[in-house]
Amino acid sequence: MSHPIRLRAATALVLAGALAAPVHANKLMDAMKDQLANSGVGNSLPAIGTSTAGNAAGVIQYCVKNNYLDAANANGIKDKLMGMVTGQKPQQTGYANGAKGLLMGSDGQSLNLKGLSGKLKEKACDYVLKNATKLF
Repeated sequence: MSHPIRLRAATALVLAGALAAPVHANKLMDAMKDQLANSGVGNSLPAIGTSTAGNAAGVIQYCVKNNYLDAANANGIKDKLMGMVTGQKPQQTGYANGAKGLLMGSDGQSLNLKGLSGKLKEKACDYVLKNATKLF
């Protein structure tokens, strides 16, 4: 089971590894916080949990299709998630929403990736992929 991950901690970890310049990292983190706050999510990303495994698989599909994740790395994880939820109608609905770019968290929060800029979509896709691996 996944616990909600606060935006500050998740973004700091992702940005620390992805960006070398601290000033640039701070600007990107602030931009992500602003976009998430404006999207109605507030200061945290939706939690990835077993109840939303189908949605996470759909979001991974969305991210691969739109070139925010590498298919070679992401499709195996997506397939494992789909194996966990096959035949479960709520999970299938979650997958359909995720494939449209809507991340629905197990904590009741949601985030429409379409409303984020390109770099932030990439970071959100990385977040989903990383946290989805913890479900199996």
